[in-house]
Amino acid sequence: MPVELPTARSVTENPPQQQLRSWVDQMSNAVLTEHGNYSVTTRVTARSAGSTYVVTDAPAFTAKQTMSRADHDALVRAQDAHIGEYDMILIRGFIGPDGSPFRVPAQLYIERSAANVSAMQEQLYFPPDATWDAERAFTVIYTPSLPASGYPDERVIAIDLDHWVTRVSGADYFGESKMGSLRMWNQWVYEHGGLAMHSGAKVIPTPDGDRVALIVGLSGTGKTTTTFTRQNDSLPVQDDFVALATGGAVHSTENGCFAKTFSLDPAHEPTIHAALTSPGSWLENVAVHDDGTVDFADASHTKNGRGTFALADIPHHDPRKLGRADFLLILNRNDDIVPAVTRLTSVEQAVAYFMLGETRGTSAGGKAEAGRALRVPGTNPFFLEHDYMQGNRLGELIRSMEYDFGVYVLNTGAIGGADDPDGGKEVEIAHSSAIVRAIAEDTIRWTPDPDFEYWIAEEVDGIDDPELLNPRLRYAAQGREEAYSARVAELKCERAEYLAQHEGLDEAVPAALG
Repeated sequence: MPVELPTARSVTENPPQQQLRSWVDQMSNAVLTEHGNYSVTTRVTARSAGSTYVVTDAPAFTAKQTMSRADHDALVRAQDAHIGEYDMILIRGFIGPDGSPFRVPAQLYIERSAANVSAMQEQLYFPPDATWDAERAFTVIYTPSLPASGYPDERVIAIDLDHWVTRVSGADYFGESKMGSLRMWNQWVYEHGGLAMHSGAKVIPTPDGDRVALIVGLSGTGKTTTTFTRQNDSLPVQDDFVALATGGAVHSTENGCFAKTFSLDPAHEPTIHAALTSPGSWLENVAVHDDGTVDFADASHTKNGRGTFALADIPHHDPRKLGRADFLLILNRNDDIVPAVTRLTSVEQAVAYFMLGETRGTSAGGKAEAGRALRVPGTNPFFLEHDYMQGNRLGELIRSMEYDFGVYVLNTGAIGGADDPDGGKEVEIAHSSAIVRAIAEDTIRWTPDPDFEYWIAEEVDGIDDPELLNPRLRYAAQGREEAYSARVAELKCERAEYLAQHEGLDEAVPAALG
């Protein structure tokens, strides 16, 4: 049964961007910038994980917090009554391009007073066509102006998988719209034999043909930057979520990009900077001075400034022609002994590092995560069942590939640690770009690491500092060999303890760490 949308005072379906701009212009928290686009300042500046629930009376199936059917029904009644007094916007489209087996119709139903959210979401959906089917649609019903009494911070995100509906109340952050549908899509893809990955995708030309790279990483660790940084005139396909299927086939989700803006620099990220300083883009929580000047370096409101733009506005690879994945990059924002790049040597080891999802939290996850060392399986906090299922599914999919599928860990942080007397060495965007090019062209010489089971690079064209490739050298040069050995032992222990928490994970996976 398709969801029945609550009756509203009025409903405008798929208004053009120009109409949405006129409504945003009336919003008191919207500012027209020097570039002719709008920046909207919201009350909520990050995802509200503590206010997010799966609706079920059988909570054992999920690792996420849950709410009962009775509590959900009360939320539905309150939200439906509220909507009856408001003008609403209905945005309909698709997750996934035409021809994808994971293409599903989706819709956002939101108060007109939050027209910027509608405009941003419209850029991310693929446009509706004659095949759009309300009976199959994933639906997000969103009321920013209705406080969710009794829930943390008076916000609630309720995920009803029985009906493929997410209800959001009390938040005004665009990310809840975007993830409202993609979170449900995560579950749907898993149920259909694939794995939704919190991943960018790009196509890199090489002398031996195009290579398709997947890049997984927690928000703020360089996933979008790595996806859009160009090697050999590479083209991005997707910046946030893809579906990996049997045999290595990979499928896109969104027709636009939702990019982090803090410290956005045209010298290092020219494609994203150009897109987000064009009139057709949308900004959220980005500082704008009184004269309309945009200041991407101003974090006085939040470091989690964001923006959306359509893929049509930048050079990009046709998402319908993505093909199969050639290699996977797991981003790890570490600051001590993880090399700038490592090559994993077995399926089980690939699953282990995928499950570890090591990173340092950013403002995208709110104040509770920012700056903390985190482990998020698959770097995907939106998987709704038990996390070991992600790892086991990845192992199954890699084994189904009848070709050499490379898996690598890229450290986008630094080398040396907090006690480095010289302040440590940052792995810069240019370093990561040189590594990605060398992986695609298969020009890296590898050698086994004596402490871990992975391989490290002996040299990479474009990187003239061997300490970035082998942190042991940096510690030795500073006479800190004991500190290095202690950190190796500590890290191995931490990883083993973490993987042991995931009951149900393939037993061969923890052993692959050595």
